[in-house]
Parts: sequence; C-alpha cells; structure tokens
Amino acid sequence: MSNHSAACPRILAYKPPRIAMTLLLVATTLHLLMRGFLLTLPASIPGGVALAAIGFLVMIRAWWLFKLESTAICPTATSTSLITRDIYRLTRNPMYLGIVMMMAGLALATGGVMIYAAAIIFFALIDHSFCPYEERQLARTFPGLYEDYAKRVRRWL
Repeated sequence: MSNHSAACPRILAYKPPRIAMTLLLVATTLHLLMRGFLLTLPASIPGGVALAAIGFLVMIRAWWLFKLESTAICPTATSTSLITRDIYRLTRNPMYLGIVMMMAGLALATGGVMIYAAAIIFFALIDHSFCPYEERQLARTFPGLYEDYAKRVRRWL
C-alpha cells in the first residue's frame, strides 16, 4: 500500500481490474458448480458479447487518453493531468464503467445470477470507495477545475 494508506480504505490497496477478475472468478465458479441449483436469468449471447465489447472499447479509449497525457492510471497515484475531453465528456469514470459493462455483458451472455451479483458488487465497491477517494484527490490536485468538471459531467452516465 502507498504512503497515504492511513487516509484511504483498505480496499484501495487492490487494483480495480484485479477486484473485478476475482469477483468474476468466484461468481463463475459458483455459477458452474451450482448449475441447476441457482436461479438463472434469460441469457443473450449476442447481447452479452455486444455489451462486453462496448465496455472494452470504452475502457481502452479512456486508458489510451491517460497514456497520451502520461498521467497515472493507478487510482491511488497522483494525477498530473485532468482529462475532460473525448469520452470523459460523457462520464467521469469510463474505465470503471467499461469494466462494469464487461462484467454485465458476461452476466447477460450466461444468465448467471452470481455473475450479475459480481458486477453489482464491483460497481458498489467502486462507487463507494474508489470514486469518492479519487474525487477528493482530484479536487485537491486541481482546485476549481475538478469541481467545475464534476458539475458538468456525471460520475457514471
């Protein structure tokens, strides 16, 4: 954990993609082991693949913008640039949104209730831990600019 660990919840020690992968691994394992015992919802492979693909493109576009600006991607690192253009005009958290969309796409493709639960849990962790922490950091790093941006663009959509 970084040197500012006392100021942030323990969950921030973990990278969001790893959290998502862990949740999906557990959910998929339960889905497969409990097949026939757990409720499943109607599945749509084309819809799930489309949702996951769009989520991947959203996440990669946001990641690419971070790379172009040479700013930190890690949620607990200090940002050197406030990106407000491109996909960041639609959502303040396109990387997280993309991950949620990919997880929801897998859930839709399989109909697995546990996989839907994993997507919801990931969303809740990000929305209640990572986003508030990052927003406080950005407000300190970019006083005035971040607040103006946050007034114009929603956290999610």
